[in-house]
Amino acid sequence: MYKTANDYYKQKFGDKVYKLSLDGGFTCPNRDGTVGTGGCIFCSNFGSGDFAESGNNITEQLEKAKHRVESKIKSGKYIAYFQSFTNTYAPIDYLKKIYYEAIKPEFIVGLSIGTRPDCLGEEVIELLKEINNIKPVSVELGLQTTNEKSAKYIRRGYENAVYFDAVKRLKAAGVEVVTHIILGLPNDTKNDMIKTTYDAVAAGSDGVKFHLLHVLKNTDLEKEYLSGCFECLSLPEYAEILKDCIAVLPPDIVVHRITGDGAKRDLVAPLWSADKKMVLNYLNKYLKD
Repeated sequence: MYKTANDYYKQKFGDKVYKLSLDGGFTCPNRDGTVGTGGCIFCSNFGSGDFAESGNNITEQLEKAKHRVESKIKSGKYIAYFQSFTNTYAPIDYLKKIYYEAIKPEFIVGLSIGTRPDCLGEEVIELLKEINNIKPVSVELGLQTTNEKSAKYIRRGYENAVYFDAVKRLKAAGVEVVTHIILGLPNDTKNDMIKTTYDAVAAGSDGVKFHLLHVLKNTDLEKEYLSGCFECLSLPEYAEILKDCIAVLPPDIVVHRITGDGAKRDLVAPLWSADKKMVLNYLNKYLKD
């Protein structure tokens, strides 16, 4: 088996911990013209933050998100999670303001920040290091694939070397790194996906998040899918690839996610992924067997 996020958080914080997804009002250099204008080919209008909370400020968002789930979380411990778009892509003063606001409540035990490897300047790294001395910080990087051909196809907007450098600098600052990997990208073979997992480990990642490629409405990926450019993985295919990817992970690497799910209202394919409970039951049984 593998080390789950639940097990890791219980070990680290002494109890079950839940992430509260926040919207810091960010955009992305792959949308505003700095790197590109269309965003990654699979990215929704919410910038992968479809389930992030809304509110006038971070404190309000935290309270709203906490209220929605607190009946299920007996520990009362939460991680503030900046999820939507690129959450280090702003002036340093603004980042400092919202990060410190996010870690202020006593019920927040850590800070998680989703971003791009090309948006981690030295000032940002120093800020993360500073906050990490107060409450644990983890940075989630969207690698997706180390197949450069696939990376160009999805319009990732940076080369693999940028990712490796970002992980190295974060680790030197003592900041935990979680790498996102998408399984089922067009042009990626099974070996490519396994290699991406191996590369994420070799870079120094502390954890990984595996995502199923799912097609959402109003994305460029939807146009590609509807024109017949590629097919999505079946559940058995995904399970087999996932198992082979997990097999290359050292025992200390944390698996934070074994699949991803888009908002049902926007899901185009694969439709089997909409039944989250069924999918997780299937995958957990397959991985155990």
